[in-house]
Order: sequence, then structure tokens, then C-alpha cells
Amino acid sequence: MRLALFAALGCLALAATAFAQEEVGSASGSGLRGGSMAALLEKGYEIRAAVANGTRYIVFLQKDQSAYACEFVSLTRSRCGSIN
Repeated sequence: MRLALFAALGCLALAATAFAQEEVGSASGSGLRGGSMAALLEKGYEIRAAVANGTRYIVFLQKDQSAYACEFVSLTRSRCGSIN
């Protein structure tokens, strides 16, 4: 059951990344100083975990000692902020 959940979240993340790439340079896609999830993935951050938060998903990304939490505002938009 967990494998199916993570597979679905992975597909959701990839779909959101593909759509969110159009907003990487815009102010509306910058979110909370972290940029969009697509921008973080392009910089080499890796998805470490994802959890449901009501009707939204929170995805945790990490690269070396730096970590971000990204909230899916909609299917095509995410907002991210540093958590360390």
C-alpha cells in the first residue's frame, strides 16, 4: 500500500514539476524564498518524503545539509521554504 502511495506521489511531483517550470522565473512562482519545486529539483535537490496535510501535500527535499518543504498550492503550483 505504501509503495502505491509513494508511486502516486512521485507521479504527482513529476507532473507538477513539468507544469511549474513555466513559473520558475516569475515572482508568483517564487513562493517563500525557496522558489518552486521545479527550480529546486533542477538545482539537484532530491525528494526525501511526502505527506498529506488535509487536502494538500507537503514534499520534503534535501541536498547536502540544506532542506526545503514544498506545499502544493494546486496541481501546477508549489511554494517552498527553507526548513533549516
